[in-house]
Amino acid sequence: MTMLPFLAAGWIFLAGVYGMVTSRDIIHAVGCLTVAQSSTYVLLLTVGYRRGGIAPYFTDTPLRTRTVDPVVQALALTDVVVGATVTALLLALALQIRKRHGTVDPDALTGLKG
Repeated sequence: MTMLPFLAAGWIFLAGVYGMVTSRDIIHAVGCLTVAQSSTYVLLLTVGYRRGGIAPYFTDTPLRTRTVDPVVQALALTDVVVGATVTALLLALALQIRKRHGTVDPDALTGLKG
């Protein structure tokens, strides 16, 4: 197994985290969070991949045939749905902040400071 997909997942995650840390806009931070979360797709699909494996349909497959892991594929699909839901929720919250405070700059949101 090669390390390239793991390095790619790490690089995507670090790019997203760097964008979140340096962001001066809530909507940009939500986009960077989505990028960081997309690294989990790469990681999950890397873990479930088998070289020479076929799709996990077991009706006509002979015994001892290499297949990819269907559980990891299901987790990746669930991760996509959860990621889209979280992104939609955070963008809706950003719109409400823009309506109530007139800005999406975290430094200008004085009403949120404790």
